[in-house]
Amino acid sequence: MPTRPVTKAPASPALPAGVLEPKVLIPLALLTLYVVWGSTYLGIRYALESYPPFLLAGLRFTAAGVLLFGFLRWRGHALPTPLQWRNAAITGVLLLGFGNGLVCFAEERVSSGIAAVAVSSMPLFAAAFGTIYGQWPTRREAVGLLVGFTGVVVLNTGSGLSGEAIGALALLTAAACWAFGSVWSRRQDMPAGPMNTAAQMLCASVALLVVGFASGETLPAHPSLKPTLALAYLAVFGSILAFSAYLYVLKHARPAVATSYAYVNPPVAVLLGVLLVGETVGPFDLAGMAIILVGVAVITLSRQRRPA
Repeated sequence: MPTRPVTKAPASPALPAGVLEPKVLIPLALLTLYVVWGSTYLGIRYALESYPPFLLAGLRFTAAGVLLFGFLRWRGHALPTPLQWRNAAITGVLLLGFGNGLVCFAEERVSSGIAAVAVSSMPLFAAAFGTIYGQWPTRREAVGLLVGFTGVVVLNTGSGLSGEAIGALALLTAAACWAFGSVWSRRQDMPAGPMNTAAQMLCASVALLVVGFASGETLPAHPSLKPTLALAYLAVFGSILAFSAYLYVLKHARPAVATSYAYVNPPVAVLLGVLLVGETVGPFDLAGMAIILVGVAVITLSRQRRPA
């Protein structure tokens, strides 16, 4: 915040031990989102070797939600109010049910890197959904939207998504649902702090498990070790740690900053996919990723310059 050079403000009280200011926590949370969420696409690919997609997502958020909720209650955190449970359920289904469940579904058909690239269109949808609440894009933001969605079209002509209409539709729907849930939740009465994360994961896990079993998915009788370790990684690091970091940044920073992970995750996911499992990325895939990231960057920079 700006300070006045003439009038000296009284010294603020020292923070309690172990409490960090947002100016320290926000960069740490963003770094977590960039690295951990970039790697979760590969983690999903490994876990899908034994677990079906919707039950995989359901198990992930059940384990993470129960662990986090139990820990928070043990530490004395208050239960959400009925209204907060309702809002957490809606947001959790949008962000984690549709957002993550459809990514797992799509990764049975496309590579982890291509999935991350397609999901990187999320800030474009977030900017578009902002118009519902009167946040009309500026001229530069409109240019960014046009460029970004052009990149989505180019991406869908590449080798990674061409011929995979269901996978492409699932990924774009996932990005749109995540964006709308993020925009909508900022205006609602949500549970406080990490209880928001736990409540959303618990609500989303119920929806994902219902969809999984209703669609005929079954749990493996003898899952392999690598997929099970990948599931544990997704639950602990991808869900509890990274999702808590995302909700923290979403609350304490501008939406453009909170969603900036969307254009860092794709290069991380593509690099890990190429190095660790030999995934291939075609020229149209790379061109689509580049165009999408340019569009997202234009929107981000425009919002940084927009007066509060």
